[in-house]
Amino acid sequence: MSYLEAIIQGIVQGLTEFLPVSSSGHLSLTQHILGVSLESITFDIALHLGTLIAVLAVYHKLIIRLISEFFRCVKDIFKGKFSFRNMEGDRRLLVMLAVGLVPLFILFIPVPGTDMKVKDLSDMWATDANLIAEGIAFLFTSMLLFTAIILGKKGTGKKGTHFASSKARTSIMLPDAIIMGIAQCFAALLPGLSRSGSTMASGMIRGVDKQTALDYSFVLGIPTILAAAVFSIGDIGTDGLTLPIGVIIAGVVASIIVGFFAIFLFKWLVSSNKLGIFAVYTLILGIACIVISIIEANTGVNIFTNVAL
Repeated sequence: MSYLEAIIQGIVQGLTEFLPVSSSGHLSLTQHILGVSLESITFDIALHLGTLIAVLAVYHKLIIRLISEFFRCVKDIFKGKFSFRNMEGDRRLLVMLAVGLVPLFILFIPVPGTDMKVKDLSDMWATDANLIAEGIAFLFTSMLLFTAIILGKKGTGKKGTHFASSKARTSIMLPDAIIMGIAQCFAALLPGLSRSGSTMASGMIRGVDKQTALDYSFVLGIPTILAAAVFSIGDIGTDGLTLPIGVIIAGVVASIIVGFFAIFLFKWLVSSNKLGIFAVYTLILGIACIVISIIEANTGVNIFTNVAL
């Protein structure tokens, strides 16, 4: 992998990890177009840690508050003062984040008849020779986003804005956290199904305010990305540093810088009621991936590199 290819993949990772368009789907598509494969699990982990640094930088004040609240919560539990019913503010968010992470354990269930776990299905679909899985998942992302927008329009007030801000809830309830956690779990399985898009859209469909759903989605991604990186370390095996350290650093720096600005871009687009841009984009991209797959299945070659599949 060259420096340019590493930087391109870092840019793709940083931009699409937080925009509701799927980083895994875009990385798979980028590798397909460039005719490169994931040469190093280490590089993949590094890119994800780069985006983790970006979200930590943006939400560092909230994260510090949540860490402090965690220790206060533990203290109240031991003193018998913890009350689930009376939780407010950071404590409610902290507990709802914990609830939202529970569905991820589904990913570690063994697949019957194989030596794989459920989470391994994502790698299998992302590294195959065609883009069918990605195309279908992109279309599903588009459907979720369109659904969130349409339901939001139905609840609009007299001004006709996309989302019913006056009616939407600004706190995450237990059912919200469960459903958004399940959405994140499915997004981890399908390259092309956006994690941020799925969690945010499912929250909005539940009646959660769009900015509240967006912030919850980003913060929920912190332990998710970290856990994915930690568990992937066990898959490195003899991989080691098969790429030059300079190439890895180039990709990571690109993912950090682009990811940092992508978060603010997404927050601005959502506040400006421009979520439809991503719904249309993923719809077009999904159709394009399916058409490309059909053409390549008939020709037997990658239409971008002219290499046999």
